[in-house]
Amino acid sequence: MDLFAQNKNKDHYNYQVREEEGDLNNDGKMDKITVEMDTINETRPLRLQIFLSQPNGRKLTLAVSSTKIIEPQYPVENQGKHNEYQIPNFFIENGILSMWSEIKGGNITYDFKYRKGNFELINVKKFIINGTKEYIDESTIFTETNFDLISGLRIETDEQSGSKKALKKRNKVVLIRPLPKIPDMKFSDKKLY
Repeated sequence: MDLFAQNKNKDHYNYQVREEEGDLNNDGKMDKITVEMDTINETRPLRLQIFLSQPNGRKLTLAVSSTKIIEPQYPVENQGKHNEYQIPNFFIENGILSMWSEIKGGNITYDFKYRKGNFELINVKKFIINGTKEYIDESTIFTETNFDLISGLRIETDEQSGSKKALKKRNKVVLIRPLPKIPDMKFSDKKLY
């Protein structure tokens, strides 16, 4: 008699790429985030997990897990080629979880705050070199965007390297409700901000 078994578990997040500790839920105890890579899958997907301390013990409990917020190293649409970006870095400071990622021509930082059992996106900072083509000068122009999702104020500033004066500043109010949460966010959402 021949028996065949199929492995139902397709995920093999077996390599830890990042780990950061800090207090995310303001209880005075250390919480932890990890980023793990699935080294079996050809696209090399990444999983972000956030573990929070519990009030009655030292054990950390999984609060959030996402495989959508970080782009795979070899996305399907790249036909086997690397995405050309580093794996995002994470920082915990004053109860805020920050995710710093490379993007085309610059970088983006997402700030998340733990509130009512969720990690909500509260601020986005984006920095793009030569972000606008309005200027003919040969010097380096960059566009800095600061989007406070709580107030809805989105400020874009065009600056020239070496100058202390902004070339152009654009303010716009954009209300996003409810605030985006980590499990719902995709790496492609960077175009929204």
